[in-house]
Amino acid sequence: METVKITWSHYYGTLQKISLLAGLWPFLQLRTRLFRIGLQIVNMITISVPQMAFQFRCRDIHCFLLSLTAILLSIVAVVKVYTFQLNILKFKELTEHLYVDWKNLETPEEYEIMKSYAENSRRFSIIYPVYCIVGTTVFMSVSIVPHIFDVVLPLNESRPLLLPYPGYYFVDSREYFTYIFWHSFLSWQIVIIGIFAHDCMFVCYVEHVSSMFAVVGYRFESLIYDRKDALSKNENADLDEKLRRRVAYLVHTHREALELAQLLESIFNIPFAVQMGISTVGMSITLLQGQKLLDRSIETRDKIYNSSWYKTPRNLRKLLILIMMKSLQPSLLTAGKIYIFSLENFATVLQTSMSYFTVLASF
Repeated sequence: METVKITWSHYYGTLQKISLLAGLWPFLQLRTRLFRIGLQIVNMITISVPQMAFQFRCRDIHCFLLSLTAILLSIVAVVKVYTFQLNILKFKELTEHLYVDWKNLETPEEYEIMKSYAENSRRFSIIYPVYCIVGTTVFMSVSIVPHIFDVVLPLNESRPLLLPYPGYYFVDSREYFTYIFWHSFLSWQIVIIGIFAHDCMFVCYVEHVSSMFAVVGYRFESLIYDRKDALSKNENADLDEKLRRRVAYLVHTHREALELAQLLESIFNIPFAVQMGISTVGMSITLLQGQKLLDRSIETRDKIYNSSWYKTPRNLRKLLILIMMKSLQPSLLTAGKIYIFSLENFATVLQTSMSYFTVLASF
């Protein structure tokens, strides 16, 4: 029993601390959980109000798209938080299995199987939160770069104001920039904590259910080997009865694993549908804008060619040729000067992703 507690603490202790911090641990006291979840909700409201105010001040689609990313991320955070609240009993059942199933292991080999999957959960619970916090910090810190340059390399006038994310705060943004920055920085860190706590719990549950299927598969495999050994030794007296009992037990164990998998699917099917829709909308809008910029920059060449250029003076025609040559190189939106946002490259990425998925699955 003590060994199980030590093992559980080693592999799932980080997950428990993260979930407690976000208020998503299912065995948290009701008052404490409601306080932390309430803090998350109030925090997201303070983020959403400036975003919505900014939307009302928009006069065109480009202004709307400018703040859409932050709004979509806020919606994802709300979905993740309420996924837990609406399925608290199911989360309790899944979390109990993280402890109980370790006590039902029969051999060192089964322990090693469970340990390998649990190590994946532990590794993810350490790396993913660090990645999220560092990424959010870097993203938010970009907004203070102009202010740093105003001090280090001052110009005749202040550099343009860069808010952490598009929003209207009902005050002079430049005068109250420090307050706006720290509100945005701390608020989004709180939101990110809820997001990666939810994701870490999901990965942990998937790894655990997968390990249960792996253990069941190992037991069936060992059962067949035991049968062969017994036959070779002519020990067939009570073998059939023992095998029937063993198979019945393994069928029951397999049914439990199937029920856990179904429970996991029932929790996350709707939230994942919402998240997939949000991600698809966000990526589609970005691709649309990238493709639009690319197409319009190339159209300049075609419009010059279809114009009455032959009626212009000779020296002006040479200038038009130079403009057409320049238009051969389209204007692009890129991600880190590596990925070009276009429909063609998006199709290429999908094909490459499938190739990577096939390679990873083979391991």
